[in-house]
Amino acid sequence: MASPFQACQPAWDKVILSLFFVLYLASFIVMGLDATRWRASHMPVWAEAAGAVSILASYAIIWRVLAENFFAAPVVKIQEERGQRIVTTGPYAVVRHPMYRAAIFFLLGTPLLLGSFYGLAFVPPLVILLALRAIFEERTLADRFPEYAAYAERTKYRFAPGVW
Repeated sequence: MASPFQACQPAWDKVILSLFFVLYLASFIVMGLDATRWRASHMPVWAEAAGAVSILASYAIIWRVLAENFFAAPVVKIQEERGQRIVTTGPYAVVRHPMYRAAIFFLLGTPLLLGSFYGLAFVPPLVILLALRAIFEERTLADRFPEYAAYAERTKYRFAPGVW
């Protein structure tokens, strides 16, 4: 995996990733302050356990995605030199962006496991940024791969079946 900022990367992706990284880092700062200075959150043990399960689920999904999609990359780019194609099997047969789905499990699980209600406040804006990225990424894929429209019609949901 290379740097999250590359020359061939669209400008919109650099902006979204920059905002994502700033918010993500801020979430850890806030969670750290919550645990050490403010001591405001008192998460029940069952919620912390749910956070651990959510993080483990994210790793399982990521492992499956990487096993299925050899073109997975930290940036949005078309890898013509590697013969990139649209992957439609495995987790991609269920949702169009299973890696983002895994990220959502991780983003939700982390503040739960660390016991920070303040950390949970960062989850919605981070998920919104992932959703924006998915929309722009799909436009990029549809422009390059004519078969993407049929795939999107077959696999109706981006992150979660029955939700979005």
